[in-house]
Amino acid sequence: MKCPFCGEADSKVIDSRPAEDGSSIRRRRQCNACQKRFTTYEKVETIPLIVIKKDNNREPYDRQKIASGIIRSCHKRPISADQINKLVDEIETEIFNREEREIPAQDIGEIVMNRLKDLDAVAYVRFASVYREFKDVNTFMDEIKKILK
Repeated sequence: MKCPFCGEADSKVIDSRPAEDGSSIRRRRQCNACQKRFTTYEKVETIPLIVIKKDNNREPYDRQKIASGIIRSCHKRPISADQINKLVDEIETEIFNREEREIPAQDIGEIVMNRLKDLDAVAYVRFASVYREFKDVNTFMDEIKKILK
């Protein structure tokens, strides 16, 4: 592993443990040349997932797009960064557990909305209003009525 401080390729592992999310290994390393310590994460390489957009274009799956949409929906809501990270982890696990190489963006949006509905109703409605492209107040009210039932 290349040292981020001096660029030397020779380092040793000092400590190794599962990362908080359990899907990777956190390794504490020490450079044999400059003796500085740094942290690396080791994660299982997965098959690349392709997202099929509304216009049938395909693009690589990007976890950050899901996270940013959720963060915008949760703006000024009593939801912690840890809750958001956990939610994104759960969504990502559900997506990858399908074991498909391609997934429609619509399916991802539905998964996000279902998870947000359980977390925070306001965040859910915010996300749904953008995702479902509400055209008027009546469409918005129909969605709110669904939540209230």
